[in-house]
Amino acid sequence: MEISARAVAQVILMGHELERAEGELRGFVDRLGREEQAELVALFWVGRGSFEAEDFAEALSTAKAEATVPTVDYLMGSPHFADHLEAGAEAMGLDVAGQEEDLL
Repeated sequence: MEISARAVAQVILMGHELERAEGELRGFVDRLGREEQAELVALFWVGRGSFEAEDFAEALSTAKAEATVPTVDYLMGSPHFADHLEAGAEAMGLDVAGQEEDLL
């Protein structure tokens, strides 16, 4: 994966604090590369249950093929996107919990 556990943790933390961090979240996600943004969407889908962890490559391919709106807008369209990202990261073995603690 190109996206780091730290970057995923940052998105999760900002997602949980949208009222105060929406602008920061938008800027952060916009600065990620296309591959990293697609990986975020794929992690979100795994966490939401749309794909299983072992199908991550398919989720990533689908995320790239179906990208029609800015990634941050797509993620924020789900009221629980931060929770889904957290679950997806856990399913994929990314240690975002440890990263979140370091970011606080």
